[in-house]
Amino acid sequence: MDGIQQLHDLIASANRIVAFTGAGISTESGIPDFRSPGGIWTKYQPIYFDDFVSSEEMRREAWRRKFATDETVLKAEPNAGHRALAKLVEQGRMSAVITQNVDGLHQRSGVPDSKVIELHGNTTYASCLDCGQRHELEPIKQAFLEKGELPVCSKCEGLVKTATISFGQAMPEIAMARAQHEATSCDLFIVLGSSLVVYPAAGFPQIARRNGAKLAIVNRDPTDQDDDADLVIHAEIGPTMSRVVGVN
Repeated sequence: MDGIQQLHDLIASANRIVAFTGAGISTESGIPDFRSPGGIWTKYQPIYFDDFVSSEEMRREAWRRKFATDETVLKAEPNAGHRALAKLVEQGRMSAVITQNVDGLHQRSGVPDSKVIELHGNTTYASCLDCGQRHELEPIKQAFLEKGELPVCSKCEGLVKTATISFGQAMPEIAMARAQHEATSCDLFIVLGSSLVVYPAAGFPQIARRNGAKLAIVNRDPTDQDDDADLVIHAEIGPTMSRVVGVN
């Protein structure tokens, strides 16, 4: 039996499925993997959270980088992999999509925001570090590019940052707790496009396995957890999932 049929059968026999997605599902939409050769983290030193908070120069550099690389993310469209997960959520088969990605493509593919657990935040909007107020990017971009202004919160005048989790910034407690709950409650955990090297996020497949779930991994390259999985498919995610779930 080939991997496509095996994954189809695992999904068919599961009652509560959870997906865990990494950069590999978004590279198929044209978004570069920051960690790969030529990715943004090989070109720039990361700006740590404490430096962003303490240094105006670092805040200015963070926003400069943001708007220099934004076009790629904003032009990207959900691919067949995203649409396959959206279909499983719509059918009531998939209870949540846990993602390491920050591009918002799961929501744009039709997965309700309430079903997406973003471990590393979201780059498509900004938020106040003090009061949490959401801020849209377009006004921030205009003021920054035209006048060199750094954003401050319209509600409390606190520092405004993209709603992503930076190096050195605490992981979001609510998202981590929700992901833990989903990992312990599912009977099938599907990893899609994650190298499973970034912890604590990469611990969720192990949590699912320890609680009795089947583990399937679809990733172009091998991962450290392949030996623990019930099924491993080394292939592109979009074509694989479109065949498994039946989407274009």
